[in-house]
Amino acid sequence: MTEQSTRIPFHSASPKVGIILLWYPLFTQPFIFRDVEAIKTRLPAIVYTLYGENLRLCSREMCQAGSSAQRLGIKKLLPILFSNAKFLLGHPLRYTQLFGNHVMRRWKSFEILGENLWAFLCGIHLAPIVLRAGIEILYAPWPRGTTTAARVIFHCTGIPYVTVARADNLEPRDPDLVDKLLDACAIRTNNCADGMRIEKLLAEGLSHNTGQDTPEVRVIYNCLTLHVNKCAPLAMKKPVKLLAVGRFDVTKGFDVLLDACAILLDQHVSFTLSLVGGGGKLMGLGNLEERLHRQTRELGLEKIVSFPGLVDHDAFPDILRSHDIFVAPCVIASGGARDGIPNTLIEAMSFGLPVVATNVSALPEIVRHEHTGLLVPQRNPAALAQALRTLIENPEKARTLALNGAKLARELFSPQKNGELLADFLVQANRAWRSRKCAE
Repeated sequence: MTEQSTRIPFHSASPKVGIILLWYPLFTQPFIFRDVEAIKTRLPAIVYTLYGENLRLCSREMCQAGSSAQRLGIKKLLPILFSNAKFLLGHPLRYTQLFGNHVMRRWKSFEILGENLWAFLCGIHLAPIVLRAGIEILYAPWPRGTTTAARVIFHCTGIPYVTVARADNLEPRDPDLVDKLLDACAIRTNNCADGMRIEKLLAEGLSHNTGQDTPEVRVIYNCLTLHVNKCAPLAMKKPVKLLAVGRFDVTKGFDVLLDACAILLDQHVSFTLSLVGGGGKLMGLGNLEERLHRQTRELGLEKIVSFPGLVDHDAFPDILRSHDIFVAPCVIASGGARDGIPNTLIEAMSFGLPVVATNVSALPEIVRHEHTGLLVPQRNPAALAQALRTLIENPEKARTLALNGAKLARELFSPQKNGELLADFLVQANRAWRSRKCAE
């Protein structure tokens, strides 16, 4: 079993944390859910969401925990507009400066502009609310809308914030990303590869902002989100069952996986593939789902590849246990977008599935070639097909890699350990910030 959090008595010196999110919970972000619950069990905390409730496909645990969140969203539009009008009338110059700093940027799309504009309005509205609630430090798990709101609150009240940056949050970067990182009292990331990318961004920003303090960057891995009460049996009987899971986005490399499947089919390898996920249009990711279905037909893989669609979080363990090999063919997109360590990958490893993944971004931190899995170059269907065939034809090798992978996943992504690290990080960040302010 993975460790389950139990409420820990708060220390008298524990800072009160305001956690800023777009939604809470959200079925596509179980790792955020686990982080938030880890904080709530260790520190006094209030969750504020900028949008309304969205419990679609959330687990029972998520639904129960999300009931305490203080939500904004369209239902709170009038109070939010009133708060902004009040601030504007009382402090017109200050409001104009804040609006220019946070909203008047060259955004890549109207969608990003809309998210940041709404986050700005919510930040103005929330500033006096979090002040009255006694919040001492803010935690914003995403560097876009949530950190926009946290940064607005910081500029209005002086309450410091910790932000989180990872993977495609860093590239292609938003025009305000470096400013958000520099204004943070500390920065958390969930893998070492992204930690190095953040350090480079900070160095770049500090070259134009001499004399500014450098926020600490700390790597704290995500927490496992599923409770492992039974591992995958790994029958490895033909046809061997392959599994890939994720939103249908270009960074997942599912088109490369389908090309690799066509190679295996030509080689008369006996297998099936479940491509679990979707949500392209729903998540603003375009028509990739339609293209994957069309590619499947064009390659003659209709009898090999299935598309179960989006699945309930509670159903995911049974899906993992019913397959033999997990595939994560991630790629770096043309604009630089990429995954860090996909949450589905670490869950698959924790359930004892052998994995084949690409050697991009932070994947080698958990998939260690020939020890916890097999790594192949990105966008290389032939290499991917060969690695999959190696495991299909060598069940004992697959089981050995799976055993090693499960051990490493449970160590690196321990909910108990990483929950403690995250709570301690917030306490230390708050203490360091207060010390700096006193010294000034």
